[in-house]
Amino acid sequence: MGPIQTGMSLAVQGSGLETIYEKVRANGRISESEALQLLTSKNLNAVGAIADLANQRLNGLRASYILNRYINYSNYCILSCQFCAFSKKKRDADGFQLSVPEIVDKAKATLAVGITELHIVGGLHPSLPLSFYVEMLQALKQLSPHLTLKCFTAIEILHLAWLARKSVPDTLQLLKSAGLDSLTGGGAEIFRKEVRSAIAKGKESAEEYLDVHRQWHRLGGQSTCTMLYGHIESPEDRVDHLSQLRKLQDETHGFTAFIPLAYQPGDNQLPIEHPPTGFDSLRTIATSRIFLDNFPHITAYWVGLGTKLAQIALHYGADDLHGTIHEEHIFHMAGATSPQSQTEADLLRAIRETGRTPVQRDTFYRLIRAHGPHPA
Repeated sequence: MGPIQTGMSLAVQGSGLETIYEKVRANGRISESEALQLLTSKNLNAVGAIADLANQRLNGLRASYILNRYINYSNYCILSCQFCAFSKKKRDADGFQLSVPEIVDKAKATLAVGITELHIVGGLHPSLPLSFYVEMLQALKQLSPHLTLKCFTAIEILHLAWLARKSVPDTLQLLKSAGLDSLTGGGAEIFRKEVRSAIAKGKESAEEYLDVHRQWHRLGGQSTCTMLYGHIESPEDRVDHLSQLRKLQDETHGFTAFIPLAYQPGDNQLPIEHPPTGFDSLRTIATSRIFLDNFPHITAYWVGLGTKLAQIALHYGADDLHGTIHEEHIFHMAGATSPQSQTEADLLRAIRETGRTPVQRDTFYRLIRAHGPHPA
């Protein structure tokens, strides 16, 4: 817990957001209408000041990162979501599918730099059996007892359950027994049915996404969750999305963090004239921190934001910069211009420059190592 301000921030005074500030300072919960007020406010500094107050109450002046690696086992997918530039069909020249030994080799290549997490997702492959995923988890678990496997989106779980003709709980239990430690939060997009149908026709419903995470939490598992913003959704749609996540978190307490994802407009079937700006991204992150009072952490995903804006987000409600990543495909195939990876030194430098104290975390946001605010 960090220092709590005793007087109202100068940035908030005269902003029209004073009531929300006082509610947050009193550790109260804001309403959906107040979240909408924040999401549409033109006073970014006032929204940021409230978010920073909420964040410091939970996390003090610490900002975290993780040493991790991304692996996409395949980009073949039976869906054709309009916003996605990652998915391919078997006829496409840039489609790929890795074998289990190839996946293991990729993991081995980065174990030497001290990664603690593998983040693994892929498309909805038309023919890979459930046994492939079980074998993959088992093989990766044998590499190191300290390696955490954070794998699969909710739609992947539904797809595997359907292929294997198993229930979602039985599928999750099988994968957990094989070595799955955490679900990823990807695939949430926007929950509002009309928007979801327009950007990801054929994808799982909001109710199905939430229920996969609910079932995982009931098994004792934890996961992250996301929201894809800055395309055709309205501010009201974003608030509805956040509200559904907050309700599930009230029920299960299984989410470790929320990760807002800025829409990347390149090379897909969902052209957007005005993609999310830095102003909108910071306001969205800040509103998320204030509204999601039952979420311990908010991540500024540097891959989508860029490192510079992710740094600023640490003063607008975020307390985490995600990780080293070591090979990200999904956002970059959609046009992201950020690097493919970051070194630990890069992340330490980025956090220290903001005046925050960097800490290395594990998948579940538990402390691994605390660093000083300045290099030793």
